[in-house]
Amino acid sequence: MPLQYFKLQNGNKIPAISIFGTGTQWFKTDESQFNSELTNQISKVLEIPGVVHLDAAEIYRTYPELGAALKNSTKPRDEIWITDKFSRIHDDPIQALDYSLSKLGVEYVDLYLLHSPFTPKPNADGSHTYDLVKTWKQLEELVRAGKTRNIGVSNFGVEDLEKILEIAEIRPQVNQIEYNAFLQNQTPGIYDFAQKHQILLEAYSPLSPLSVEDKSGEFFQYVQSLASKYSTDSGIILLRWVYQRGVLPVTTSSKFERVQQSNDKIWEIELTEEEVNKISKLGEEHETVRKYWKPFYDQYN
Repeated sequence: MPLQYFKLQNGNKIPAISIFGTGTQWFKTDESQFNSELTNQISKVLEIPGVVHLDAAEIYRTYPELGAALKNSTKPRDEIWITDKFSRIHDDPIQALDYSLSKLGVEYVDLYLLHSPFTPKPNADGSHTYDLVKTWKQLEELVRAGKTRNIGVSNFGVEDLEKILEIAEIRPQVNQIEYNAFLQNQTPGIYDFAQKHQILLEAYSPLSPLSVEDKSGEFFQYVQSLASKYSTDSGIILLRWVYQRGVLPVTTSSKFERVQQSNDKIWEIELTEEEVNKISKLGEEHETVRKYWKPFYDQYN
């Protein structure tokens, strides 16, 4: 089936699923520890026909593996969408992206995000905040320099985005957040705010509901009934639900077959509006499933 796209507020198109993220299970604490299996997996992904959407970040420390796969690939650059993120390992996003581009062996990335509104380590005063306005202005410089085609944020709440929108000459196109049927607002009101301001939400960990041990409840029974109806599995149903909610799912897997299935099968079905709404309703009734940024956002469970 043909790949679908979302149209960003600036008119650019983004592949509507990111089929391979180099974080989560591939995350490393030391960039010098090369993971050849990761390079092999990315190389296989780059053999998939058409445009593929890869997700990377400074803090994952997987640039060497991604760079090696890109170097060995014959896929044209315009058929590879690269999302990268500034995670404050380097002092500022200009330094960070220059480092990333050198490691990846490319001249630009397609989307560059601020990974979060927090510093990974506390400041001297114990705070985790940094100057979002100053840092956003540096992202705008990177667009003007041609080093990224689009810019955005990740894990930002409404208040954080309001600070950016107030001063932005180039608006944030994307907010990548933890999003799934059991976590439909990473922070209060973020889904509706993004829709109102034409900021595309991307969902990492969209399949978190499948990690719940007790799958005897009404939600899982209903999702399984849809899987039977559409001759697919529960994972595809949940990815399709994310997409039909107007959110871009970001996936990954250590199994290439699963990556390829997510890329293909999600476009072979279409849930009815009633089915989408029922998954949403049943998901909201379930206990929150949040895996990341818990010290900052568990208060909203």
